[in-house]
Amino acid sequence: MNDDPSENNNPLPEATLKLLNELRSKLLHLHKTLLEMERADFARAFGPLTSGELLQLVLNHAQFAWLRQISALVAQMDEMLAAEEPATPSAVQSLLVQARLLFTSSTDEVFKEKYHAALQREPEVVMAHSEVMRLLRGDGVKPDPAELEG
Repeated sequence: MNDDPSENNNPLPEATLKLLNELRSKLLHLHKTLLEMERADFARAFGPLTSGELLQLVLNHAQFAWLRQISALVAQMDEMLAAEEPATPSAVQSLLVQARLLFTSSTDEVFKEKYHAALQREPEVVMAHSEVMRLLRGDGVKPDPAELEG
């Protein structure tokens, strides 16, 4: 099974596909880093976890709920990349704006509090955040506006 949803010959412009795939990869790394931090905190309080127990906690436990917003962004990207019909330019921009707002000015106070605490605590989170924001600010790969209009 291929983990790259864009392999379905999605007709999005090449630069847009590249941006979405790179952002997806960076978000997954950030999510994994945050998840490992939460797993370690939980294990310190309650003991070691099996993979199955961790999965159940990620899906159902309040301590991990804030991470689901990042999971949802990745899922939206996967859907966009795997769609037979190309996403509209406004849908791509909306997704990028949604991601940017989540990490810069989230209205979810729990997410904001936990994310800022993670940034203060874990250097690896800072590095992963930096990579995500580089793409969201447009410092990295970004779609050509002419391609988005096509």
